[in-house]
Amino acid sequence: MKKTTKLIAASALLMCAGAAFSQTAAAPELRNVVQLSATGTVEVQQDLLVLNLATSKEAADAATVQAQLRQALDTALAEAKRNAQPGQLDVHTGPFGLYPRYGKDGKINGWQGRAELVLEGRDFARITATAGKIQTLSISQVSFGLSREARAKVEGEAQTQAIEQFKARAAELAKGFGFSSYGLREVAVNSNEVIPGPRPRMMAAEAKMGSFSDASVPVEAGKAQVVVNVSGSVQMR
Repeated sequence: MKKTTKLIAASALLMCAGAAFSQTAAAPELRNVVQLSATGTVEVQQDLLVLNLATSKEAADAATVQAQLRQALDTALAEAKRNAQPGQLDVHTGPFGLYPRYGKDGKINGWQGRAELVLEGRDFARITATAGKIQTLSISQVSFGLSREARAKVEGEAQTQAIEQFKARAAELAKGFGFSSYGLREVAVNSNEVIPGPRPRMMAAEAKMGSFSDASVPVEAGKAQVVVNVSGSVQMR
């Protein structure tokens, strides 16, 4: 009985393997397949402002540096939070670090540190006015971008452009090669934001504290491009 059972099991395995081999061998060969891609681009006004404020301190010991940085940051945070409003002016801290300073003999002869505060949002006037009131930190970087709302608004338009171009290109290729139609095999959709021209630069030197205390910081946003790329393959038939 055991030998019979083994024979039946072996026979079943051989039949399954044969069926699988038969299916693999019978798989149709892919022919007349082309790869292509298309891009949709929509230009939009940047509506997100990001201001980085920072301060650097140094002293003979790390504890003193840390205390000075914390005091400066706490004062700036208190001022910024008074004007904070979700989406319009969001406030959060940036990098906070201490680093040893070495002498010519390779030994530590002091400490230095840096703390940052970030103001960002869509209300440019509120953000710049708040930055102008902060006395303990100075502006180190100004950059612009797109809010999620602005990006979502035009991303669909860019995607539609890319899809229509992809379809038109596929139909053109099929016709050019003497086929009447095509079938979509696979497709991938990717999107990204492109800022034309040079990237926002880091200020060469931090503005002196108090230089913006009587007025808001002048800023002007540019434009960005939301780009959607559609790529994939089609089989001409």
